[in-house]
Amino acid sequence: MDAPTRPSLLLQAADAAAGTQHYPASTLYVVATPIGNLADLTLRAIHVLWKVDAVACEDTRHTSPLLRHLGLDKPLIALHEHNEREAAATVLARLAAGERVAYVSDAGTPAVSDPGAALVAACQAAGYRAVPVPGASSALAAMCVAGDTEARGFAFTGFLPPKGNERALALKAVAARAEAQVLFEAPHRIAALLQGLADVAPSRRLSVCRELTKQFESVETLVAADAPAWLAADPNRSRGEFVVVVHALAPGVAPEDGDTAHDTMLKTLMAELPLKQAVGLAAELSGAPRNALYARALELKQAG
Repeated sequence: MDAPTRPSLLLQAADAAAGTQHYPASTLYVVATPIGNLADLTLRAIHVLWKVDAVACEDTRHTSPLLRHLGLDKPLIALHEHNEREAAATVLARLAAGERVAYVSDAGTPAVSDPGAALVAACQAAGYRAVPVPGASSALAAMCVAGDTEARGFAFTGFLPPKGNERALALKAVAARAEAQVLFEAPHRIAALLQGLADVAPSRRLSVCRELTKQFESVETLVAADAPAWLAADPNRSRGEFVVVVHALAPGVAPEDGDTAHDTMLKTLMAELPLKQAVGLAAELSGAPRNALYARALELKQAG
């Protein structure tokens, strides 16, 4: 059945708040779910999940407990990054039968660095409406606590390529953009991300947001050059899911070039000191990685 015979107080509250909403049949409802704090689920989202005929979801193991908590029992359709186009056909069949279907990802707003975009596109192409049910978003949550006074909006980048030349090029692209940017990163790659940002844009301000909305939430704002040492100072700082805000540059400030950011300092020191000593002092003064400075110093020396 779709709901308890006697709706819970939570469902009654949702009905009181959103009961006047109109829910057209043959419609996909794209529903945002909490990113860590269950209390962030909106009354409208609860009401939609109550009224739909089925719920498509990124992972049934995440969505089943959520529905049980709400006192709901709905048919679930697994729809994730590996089967999204195929599973969309199942959703379309239900919409063709006049049903209402919700789609939820594991956390946050679907189709924003999560599955959902292909499903929405398929529904729209078939002539069905997709209705957003907004709520929690880790990108917006991070931006609102970054304290970036220069930001005028932001660019959403999400996860960078995991390795290789593609990742190196993506990091340089981040450094080259003047506007605020929001990156996502997993715990096992956060050290590499912060080191990469320190290499390509050492003086850029970052806000490192960890476990947003959860019990051990933390937000640290610092310059990129200091981020690797800050992370390494406490093993707990590497645990959890991360959102990193790369702050916007002030008007008239040129983006850094990771290859040339410390050239003036290196040239000045190399004119007076042996190469290794110059690199060591440059690393101490700038906070930039010694290996990267040494490689750049060799390039400058070879260039004359």
